[in-house]
Amino acid sequence: MNIYCGNISYDTSEDDLRDLFAQYGEVAGVRVIKDRDTGRSKGFGFVDMNNDDEAKEAIEALNEKDFMGRALRINEARPREER
Repeated sequence: MNIYCGNISYDTSEDDLRDLFAQYGEVAGVRVIKDRDTGRSKGFGFVDMNNDDEAKEAIEALNEKDFMGRALRINEARPREER
């Protein structure tokens, strides 16, 4: 399952997100979205987990949780819309 992670601190690294979600199961991949020009985090990212039950548990536990001074917004990622 692909999980959207919003309202993350601009200082959050992919390793930070991996460690956070690894408490709930195996993490297949992590991406923190960065600005193309500056390389600075845009404040959101995605975590891939292969086991849907573990992913749902992580979403339930981490949504609205304070992490690095920010209240996380965690939910199942929606497919990307065409521009």
